[in-house]
Amino acid sequence: MTDDDEPLAAPTGERVAARLRARWLGRTYEWHEACASTNDLAAARARAGAPQGLVVATERQSAGRGRLGRTWHSPAGENLYVSILLRPTRPAPEIPPITLLAGAAVARALARLGFEPRLKWPNDVQLVVGGGVRKVAGLLTEMASEGGRVGHVVVGLGLNVNTLSFPDELAARATSLRLVAGRAFERAVVLAAVLEELEPLYELFEARGPAAASEAWQPFAAVGARCRVSAPGADLEGTMLGIDADGALRLRDDAGQIHRVLSGEISI
Repeated sequence: MTDDDEPLAAPTGERVAARLRARWLGRTYEWHEACASTNDLAAARARAGAPQGLVVATERQSAGRGRLGRTWHSPAGENLYVSILLRPTRPAPEIPPITLLAGAAVARALARLGFEPRLKWPNDVQLVVGGGVRKVAGLLTEMASEGGRVGHVVVGLGLNVNTLSFPDELAARATSLRLVAGRAFERAVVLAAVLEELEPLYELFEARGPAAASEAWQPFAAVGARCRVSAPGADLEGTMLGIDADGALRLRDDAGQIHRVLSGEISI
């Protein structure tokens, strides 16, 4: 919630810097009135040598994308469309849980703002609305390797802040901070909160590896809930037990067998 006179103002570099308490994350910031994809821009900056901590944000995307190549609904002037450049020193097999880490940072930020967030494996952030949950944000993490090591990681975030309506195909399962709280939010305040939560979590990840991501993610998960997972080669149904240190979903089926799922789609 904000007392700002212009809660719908764009999250420009000046506005974000005035509200940011992170030490290095977001201190290098690019603002664009429009672009095709913030992830593509951040990756291009990474290849050109941009520093870790760069944040690229835009008012509107013409080719925003989510997981599995899906299109991300990106109306102008309402939400957050940002990408964060990281240069982790961990080995490449340990990088995928950064998605979980970023989800935990978003959930912590939304809890600070008075919401009740839930995390849906592997990359969705939801809000508890009445007796159910609705998606409020999605994450897309993309890694590039250089000579056998991790060159950079781009974490893309789409967060519905002030949207009041969604296309028919999304209306039943999506929401925004404004719809839930009944008031507009200044996007610079929301983004600063996310960056402030992500910075220390990422530093823990660098020090401890994927276990730091799973420990941060699990408090916001629907552990113990009945779920169905569409995974490569099989569909599974049972009770969600949480995630392992490497980010794999753990599910116990009705026969008592425990499965580790590394990729797939989950419904709860």
